[in-house]
Amino acid sequence: MERRQHERTSRSIRVEMTHPGIGTIVGFTTDISEGGAQVMLENQVLPPVGTVVQVLFRKVVGPINSEPVAMKVVRQFRNTIGLTFAT
Repeated sequence: MERRQHERTSRSIRVEMTHPGIGTIVGFTTDISEGGAQVMLENQVLPPVGTVVQVLFRKVVGPINSEPVAMKVVRQFRNTIGLTFAT
């Protein structure tokens, strides 16, 4: 049964996540929606579930969002994390 509230779109967008205790982590979305994103990381430590990170989405020629947005890690699986927009 599908429990998601928002329709997902398959899209690869560069994601830069920062956290004072972790530093900067770079990954790429595998899908994104109005509620959050699934991000694939390569050879990086996954932030723990519950961690709030500041996220910039970037395209080839600059950022999609000019100011970082707060997102919370809600799941981990292998080299992928699920993020939801923090309120």
